[in-house]
Amino acid sequence: MPKKGANISLSSYDDIFSTIMLPLDAIHPFKNHPFRIVDDEEMQKTAESIREYGVLVPAIVRPLENGEYEMISGHRRRYASMLAGKETMPVIVREMDDDTATIFMVDSNLQREHILPSERAKAYQMKVEAIKHQGQKRSVETTSRQVVGKLEAAALIGDEIGQSGRQVQRFMRLNNLIPEILDMVDEKKIAFNPAVELSYLKPEEQREFLEAMDYAQTTPSVSQAQRIKKLSQQGQSSLEAMCEVMDEVKKPPDEKLVIKSDVLRKYFPKSYTPQQMEAVIMNLLEQWMKKRNREQER
Repeated sequence: MPKKGANISLSSYDDIFSTIMLPLDAIHPFKNHPFRIVDDEEMQKTAESIREYGVLVPAIVRPLENGEYEMISGHRRRYASMLAGKETMPVIVREMDDDTATIFMVDSNLQREHILPSERAKAYQMKVEAIKHQGQKRSVETTSRQVVGKLEAAALIGDEIGQSGRQVQRFMRLNNLIPEILDMVDEKKIAFNPAVELSYLKPEEQREFLEAMDYAQTTPSVSQAQRIKKLSQQGQSSLEAMCEVMDEVKKPPDEKLVIKSDVLRKYFPKSYTPQQMEAVIMNLLEQWMKKRNREQER
């Protein structure tokens, strides 16, 4: 069994693709790994499976200069192995340069079913930069023009995952959001399309937008976010202007009943979104109707 810090000779094709056992503490997470490791129910199930059967699919690692290893694919399996009380896990060691390793790491994680918008945004950005860098290196090596630009790299990623290059770029725009807003996108408190428009605001404007959203006690529509973006582009962005946009209520048809948010807000915790408020109200109305029907039947 290889020890921590031990150098493993990979002298043949079979060695490169053979499975070996490595100590968990000799494997380090990929630098700037964009995907979160969450200790949720699914992780507990994975740990229980590993406790009983071991890791069935080897992780992919690459050797580091200090004799240890960097994880390329298998971060969740490593964490679950730790929870299961394991000291080692099976891996396949592959020699990779930084760009190849980045692309491999991103591709192996994009197959997951649940990926947060922030994770996808950071992963796309890392892969685009790696593809661009590979293209620049090829250009130098061959003295011919093979440089891949940002637009081309985004289009390549889009082709691989069945999306347009434009949509890949829109996800990458989320990297321009301040952490507080990006967290709200992950938590589905702000929808994706308005968030893309808000990403064009300066950081200080985004902080003012949070104040405006709190003042209005509502989340932005695409139209509102676009108007706030336009204010920024015209140099007319201010907290007051944002509050005015966010506080607008569309005039409803006569047959609709509208209760202003400031009337309802005193009955709910400050953290509640309009969607959460609506769910509570509908649940209470349902209970009231059932009670009313029972009383009428007596």
